[in-house]
Amino acid sequence: MKFTNGFWMLRDEYQAVYAVEYWNHEIQDDNLTVYTSSTNYRGRGDVLNIGMLTVTLSSPMDDVIHVEITHFDGASKKEIRPVVYPSKGKITITEDENNIIYTAGSLSAVISKAPGSWSIKYMRDGKMLTQTDFRNMARMQDRNTKESYMVEQLSLGIGEYVYGLGERFTPFVKNGQVVETWNEDGGTASEQGYKDIPFYITSGGYGVLVDSMSDVQFEIASEKVEEVQFSVKGETLGYYMIAGGSPKGTVSRYCQLTGMPALPPAWSFGLWLTTSFTTNYDEDTTTSFIQGMADRDIPLHVFHFDCYWMRAYRWCDFIWDPATFPDPEGLLKRYHERGLKICVWINPYIGQMSYLYKEGKELGYLVKKIDGSIWQTDLWQAGMALVDFTNPDAAAWYAGKLKQLMDMGVDCFKTDFGERIPVKDIAWFNGADPVDMHNAYTYYYNKTVFDLLEKERGRGEAIVFARSAAAGGQQFPAHWGGDCSATYASMAETLRGGLSLASCGFSFWSHDISGFEQTAPADIYKRWCQFGLLSSHSRLHGSSSYRVPWLFDDEACVVLKEMVELKCRLMPYLYEKAVESHTTGVPMMRPMFMEFPSDRSALTLDLQYMMGDALLVAPVFREDGEAEYYLPAGKWVDMFTGELVDGGCWKKQVYDYHSLPLMAAPEKIIALGSCCTKPDYDFADGVNLAVSYLPDGACAETSVPDLKGDTVLKAYARREGNKILVEADQDTNWTCSILWKQEYTVERNGKTAVITLA
Repeated sequence: MKFTNGFWMLRDEYQAVYAVEYWNHEIQDDNLTVYTSSTNYRGRGDVLNIGMLTVTLSSPMDDVIHVEITHFDGASKKEIRPVVYPSKGKITITEDENNIIYTAGSLSAVISKAPGSWSIKYMRDGKMLTQTDFRNMARMQDRNTKESYMVEQLSLGIGEYVYGLGERFTPFVKNGQVVETWNEDGGTASEQGYKDIPFYITSGGYGVLVDSMSDVQFEIASEKVEEVQFSVKGETLGYYMIAGGSPKGTVSRYCQLTGMPALPPAWSFGLWLTTSFTTNYDEDTTTSFIQGMADRDIPLHVFHFDCYWMRAYRWCDFIWDPATFPDPEGLLKRYHERGLKICVWINPYIGQMSYLYKEGKELGYLVKKIDGSIWQTDLWQAGMALVDFTNPDAAAWYAGKLKQLMDMGVDCFKTDFGERIPVKDIAWFNGADPVDMHNAYTYYYNKTVFDLLEKERGRGEAIVFARSAAAGGQQFPAHWGGDCSATYASMAETLRGGLSLASCGFSFWSHDISGFEQTAPADIYKRWCQFGLLSSHSRLHGSSSYRVPWLFDDEACVVLKEMVELKCRLMPYLYEKAVESHTTGVPMMRPMFMEFPSDRSALTLDLQYMMGDALLVAPVFREDGEAEYYLPAGKWVDMFTGELVDGGCWKKQVYDYHSLPLMAAPEKIIALGSCCTKPDYDFADGVNLAVSYLPDGACAETSVPDLKGDTVLKAYARREGNKILVEADQDTNWTCSILWKQEYTVERNGKTAVITLA
């Protein structure tokens, strides 16, 4: 939101109260409260008829400082803020003649006490990260409407880039953009987002989380080109300054603050196939899809029933349509016997024809307006209402209906929608501000479903397939990228959205392979299969046509089979990275800047990514098969050909449908499994410890988890001349190899093997 007319002047409709200079401060326990005058003090008369901003600093954990700016503190609305999980660290508050220094771990806020020079400099280990100073911190009021807004502006360094703010499909680098964190069902070709997160991270290695679930407005080097501005309506603005020392360290700290992602079950990393949305299907149809995959030896692991497993106009009543699925318990049993897990589509919108509407109305579990009537709309389902998840009894009621499906044999849920949440004349059960609840609703919704799955299936077996999210939603994986189209442009914007979401600590993410809208040509289908199977989660899904590969061409079946088998073989490595994401918050799918923050050429890349720290993926976005991608410094290994490729430069090459740029980073061990047909198996049994290029004297290490995420094997490699020594902590059924094309021999003796290069 813009308040200024150029650098010097305000827009005519606004008047400002700025933090101009330090006036006084108080210390209570580990909190520092600073009072700032809105004018330069020259005499006693200058304290009259002016405003003051009160700035309170606190810390929930090391390397994180919370800043709260207040003009009037008498606001009565019940504000919703992101849920945080504090872990008290070391806090010190020191003072000298010129400054007050508030320190949490390695992060310090240096507050100037000098007359006429208000500033807070955020420092880590003696280096300034960013600052707020002249005419940055303010309360703005609209002269006409009397609406108040709290504003903060933080400086950007020369050449500093901004990322994140949720799953955004606009350019990956956010500099120059105006971003509103307001969840909408806008598709992937829009500036709107399904998952709006008021958190950004910069190439400087620090991040900022605005402490609000409301409508936060960001001006990112747009209104003031040297700064990031954020503003909220009201009289108070809070934010967390997070400095983890690097992009990965900062994302890790952010997840420690707002909640670590749960570890999804290994089976969920396999291939998901759906009925698609508006297609006609019954048990014969869905069984023909499953059998068709088996006939072509294409491994399939999860089958998903989209909306029409229920009757039209009755979404959601969670009753199988008897005309198409007369024996749901038997159906699910038969599919389980085929080794499949089952997912069904749900949402929190209750159509008026549904018995659930009548029940929810009688129990008072549906969202009401301030006059006590039920809020309803005809958009989506006739007369639909919303479940009020702020009412614990309503959440338990909704979860109880889902438990009945789980008792039938349903394994997980696609938690669709959650963005179209009304704000006008709404009265929530918990008294929350309706504008805050617009984004927060999806947090309550997905938490309700995820908690049920954990309770009924056990920790480590819960997974949802969610479209909407808010801050903290990374705790409830997985998420998918919404309604994309069957084009290369949409495939690219989908990737940008995933990279932006990963920058906000969302570790497990998927997308509709070949696009949701329209039907892709075979070319795009095959290229999207490659991209989809090299994402953490992989789903074939569409709108008005089926997505089984034989409807595209024969080669599509081959490509899909190859990519599913590749992913299954990569599962020891991939699941290790999933465990790492669960324990540290660093996402599986990583933007290049996150893994290579010191490589200037990596800072703006948005058509490639790292899957973990060892695999670089560059999907092909052209019909002619040409891919152009950047390799950071070092010798990389082509995973398809074994060729050694020098990094530190751009590459351009044409790829057929059976390959793409999939490169192993230098100095890594990639654990390759012995099974290529399913994602959940004994990863350590017959594992191949495949060593990427090691320069002389270099080392690498890896670990292999079991299906619970516990480490069962650790391995180390180091190169000495033409020999690579591989050591494991278990004398079990493992082998070792090198990934690059070169003659070699292996001698194994217990826990140790020696690879001799020719």
